[in-house]
Amino acid sequence: TSNPDVPSNSRVLMLLGQLEKINGEAMVRDAETARQVTAKILHLIQTQGESNTRDVQTILNILYILSELLTVGRGRRVGVFVSKGGTGILFQILLSNSKELPPSEELMLQLHSLLAKVGSKDRKFGVKARLSGALNVTVNLVKQNLQNAKLLLPCLQVLRVYSTNSVNAISLGKNGVVELMFKIIAPYSKKNTSLLKVALDALGALLKSKTNARRAVDGGHVPVLLALYLDWHRNDTRHRHMLIRKGLLVSLRNITNIKLGRKAFLEADGMRILYNSSTECLPVRTLDPLVNTSSLIMRKCFPKNRLPLPTIKSAFQYQLPHVPAAGPVAQLYSQPPGVDDVVDESDDNDETEADTENDTENEEDEKDHHTSNDDIETDLNKLHPKKNPGRPFEELRVYERFFSELSEDFQVILFLKNAQALSPKRVPMSSSQEDVNPTKGQNPQLQEGCEVSATRQIQSPLLLGGIATRRVGGGGGSNWGSDCGSEGPEDEAGEGAVLEVPDTALLLPLHDPDVYVEMVKGTHSVPQYAEVAYPDYFGHITPTFREPHQERVYGVQRSKIFQDIERLIHPNDILDKVVYDLDIPSCPVIEDDGESLKFNSQFESGNLRKAIQVRKYEYDLVLNSDINSNHYHQWFYFEVSGMRVGTTYRFNIINCEKSNSQFNYGMQVLMYSVQEAISGRPRWVRTGTDICYYKNHFARSSIAAGGQKGKSYYTLTFSTSFRHKDDVCYFAYHYPYTYSTLKMHLSKLEALRTPQIYLRQDVLCETLGGNSCPLLTITAMPESNSNDHICQFRNRPLIFLSARVHPGETNASWVMKGTLEFLMGTSPLASSLREAYIFKIVPMLNPDGVVNGNHRCSLSGEDLNRQWQNPNPELHPTIYHTKSLLQYLAHIQRAPLVFCDYHGHSRKKNVFMYGCSVKETVWQSNISATSSDLQEDLGYRALPKILSQIAPAFSMASCSFVVERSKESTARVVVWREIGVQRSYTMESTLCGCDQGKYKGLQIGTRELEEMGAQFCVALLRLKRLTGLRNHQHLLDLESDIIGSHSCPTTYVMDEDEPSFLEAIDYSAESNDEDAEPENEHGSEAHENPDHLDHLSDSETNHRD
Repeated sequence: TSNPDVPSNSRVLMLLGQLEKINGEAMVRDAETARQVTAKILHLIQTQGESNTRDVQTILNILYILSELLTVGRGRRVGVFVSKGGTGILFQILLSNSKELPPSEELMLQLHSLLAKVGSKDRKFGVKARLSGALNVTVNLVKQNLQNAKLLLPCLQVLRVYSTNSVNAISLGKNGVVELMFKIIAPYSKKNTSLLKVALDALGALLKSKTNARRAVDGGHVPVLLALYLDWHRNDTRHRHMLIRKGLLVSLRNITNIKLGRKAFLEADGMRILYNSSTECLPVRTLDPLVNTSSLIMRKCFPKNRLPLPTIKSAFQYQLPHVPAAGPVAQLYSQPPGVDDVVDESDDNDETEADTENDTENEEDEKDHHTSNDDIETDLNKLHPKKNPGRPFEELRVYERFFSELSEDFQVILFLKNAQALSPKRVPMSSSQEDVNPTKGQNPQLQEGCEVSATRQIQSPLLLGGIATRRVGGGGGSNWGSDCGSEGPEDEAGEGAVLEVPDTALLLPLHDPDVYVEMVKGTHSVPQYAEVAYPDYFGHITPTFREPHQERVYGVQRSKIFQDIERLIHPNDILDKVVYDLDIPSCPVIEDDGESLKFNSQFESGNLRKAIQVRKYEYDLVLNSDINSNHYHQWFYFEVSGMRVGTTYRFNIINCEKSNSQFNYGMQVLMYSVQEAISGRPRWVRTGTDICYYKNHFARSSIAAGGQKGKSYYTLTFSTSFRHKDDVCYFAYHYPYTYSTLKMHLSKLEALRTPQIYLRQDVLCETLGGNSCPLLTITAMPESNSNDHICQFRNRPLIFLSARVHPGETNASWVMKGTLEFLMGTSPLASSLREAYIFKIVPMLNPDGVVNGNHRCSLSGEDLNRQWQNPNPELHPTIYHTKSLLQYLAHIQRAPLVFCDYHGHSRKKNVFMYGCSVKETVWQSNISATSSDLQEDLGYRALPKILSQIAPAFSMASCSFVVERSKESTARVVVWREIGVQRSYTMESTLCGCDQGKYKGLQIGTRELEEMGAQFCVALLRLKRLTGLRNHQHLLDLESDIIGSHSCPTTYVMDEDEPSFLEAIDYSAESNDEDAEPENEHGSEAHENPDHLDHLSDSETNHRD
């Protein structure tokens, strides 16, 4: 305080003394004193500023003190300073002193240093600066002091904070600040690096504004930035100035958010420059942020390609009996003939805003994160189940014939019991499957020569002479060679080699290749398939080994993307040779010199539309849309032959639609090898390395994206090698389960029937495609034909089960298979279950979709699980008649105790249920409701709770009982609301695997899925015991245990439960990467700080929260 410059002003001396004292002691202990002192200092500055003398030195001294004070206090003092209005006062001093000519350099230096300290802590800093006029003062100072590094640095630091405010950024741009920054940034030098770093930060912030980005492009600055980046990249060999290099990339990233910027980037050869520099950075892990940002820029600037298809509509046409005017198919048919629907004019949409992939129409259970609660039903009238019969009983009476068990008197049947036990032929059907004309519309190739000889040997489809003929059509050799255009069998003799076929009948009691072929003959497909795929013919036996989730290799997505970018940089290396194309119906398999793999998908449930050889061992694959639709590509099932042993092949499925997939979280594709099957190992195994799923550069037409513009498709890529010469291998999205497989299983189940089992198989209806929809009734025979026993029989509660409304969710059929086998089993539990309930089961609600390889829809081009409110008897016969069965039951006061629809889930792990609860929906939606509105029996939670206790794959934590608007036409909600079934569920099984319980870390297989179906039955038996208890105390205990605390009744888990990858799945190839969709539910931080993407490594371990 003895500084001679300080005026002998007692107030200042007193304050300085106090300050010294405070700074000496622990400041934090005495926050109150600090507040007082800063307030006094502020007051002092203000009065100094107003006094006429404007004693610069006094102000400077006070600024020095403030600077000292604010440096030590760990951010809390800055907060106090801001809250007392300090920022405004600093701006006042800045303005009043800027009028002095020349202004005091030291004062300006100190003021800007202080402003730089407080700016980031004052949320209104940008607004205050603009309104006070401080922006221009700082800008003028920068212009006048370009050579004065000492003063320039704090000014740029303040400018950096100003620029984060978007209005300021535009105003600064008009003021020539963008050009100013380009004067400051310079080629590599060891001098003034901190200055350069701050200037680049400010420039990056300014360029977020599209107007400023245009300015930079017009000023020719894109090549300049690239040249500077290259210069720093070459010279900064010790990687000491990574932040400067990163700053240059961030500026490029922000400029390329606009179309002009992307164009300028490509013209300046930006792709090659960033590709080469990134490749050189790859070996140094610490340079990952540079590689990731470069990759993001390159992907964004990669020119959008069209899918290599003539149309995105399905390759198969099916004419509907009538097309509802408002439906999706009408829009498809109404497009004028010349429209190219693969791309449309609107797709090259420059300012694509937030890339929020709204998948609600694509999943039984997913929501757009940003509308986390918008979809929850808030109309209390809709939340109270209304038993609504919907149709007059006269109309429903025809369904009585499907419930003969409710009126059967058993006089005849019991008399025939012994005879039936001796020859368990076929149970009489109300309209037996024999009526169906087996040859209707089928390719005759399949009907002849399909016998499999008694020794269970077939002529090998893979002749030992190495001539790989294609396949055995339906087991016997019907479709040899299936080369395009060839009639009848090719040289069948070959070497005359005969190979043993595994006798799967011993290993798989419910599988019989001969029966399978017979069933295929009665299956009707739109393309009129005449071939049988080997896996469906031989059957599948679960592998004995465990299949853990695939570990994701560090940097795998990046390396795949770099290989995609190489296609643009080295186009001459790309073969671009079409090897399979369903759009050439006469000859989809394109013959060649044997240098390419052969593909095929022309068999039941097959889906592959086109295969293009891109490099010698790399293929782009395009999936077919659902029939009468132009999207829903996810399910695939195809055959590959002509492979070389030990060579690694890369396959890219390039038209996936979902914005994320379990393929990013440990899931692998499935492969079936015929050579393995012939060696006695007929099985699907998880396969594939370097698997990842990411957004690609194929533009998605807004016609197929629900009107949304600027969307892209996603790529699923995997690599694999083959172990056997002359093999035929199949790849699938999940374990296939065809309609013919179901028919074979049902015929085998009938053969298991004992005299104690009541089993009836009816044909519920014919589908649009002419396939029959089976309806099963399973229960126990009455003990005798006495009145009491028959009365007990008729009064058993009903359980109604359905599955496979979505063809691509094949896991639902495997769960159903487990349920059916358990119900038909001989265990005491199974017989207790049959005695407890009457089961009504529709095992496949969408046979047409399954047969034709659809992923989501039926032949009507609609998702059948969105038609339950108002199904059309012509277009949605299976839903119409299934709903009618339930309406009939409601009418006769026999509504089922439990309704459950089996599904598969593509974006979550484990098995879980969705149910319906008024209470939990109200809790989630914050609507006001009276306690009478919330009166609800808690029984809906009992079944999932029991399952979570007995089934290792089941997760209660993933269950949800919230009713959403987008689901109001699903089976679960309609059966709850209209039929009045309180326990109405969707049971979702993962396609990937489990992350809890006994199977944690393992991919799911058919054994676990079938086990789940059996466990569901056991849970129903427990439920019976609970609901049958005279005193309900036990049930209440169970339910208090279930509900736990009322504060958090259920997690609202409609989204995928994975952390987002740091290697952002999306590296947003769209224009606004800061708006890239958060892949997790808490994506809000992602929006605040777009730069966070750049610090990402792509290990899954440090995922963002």
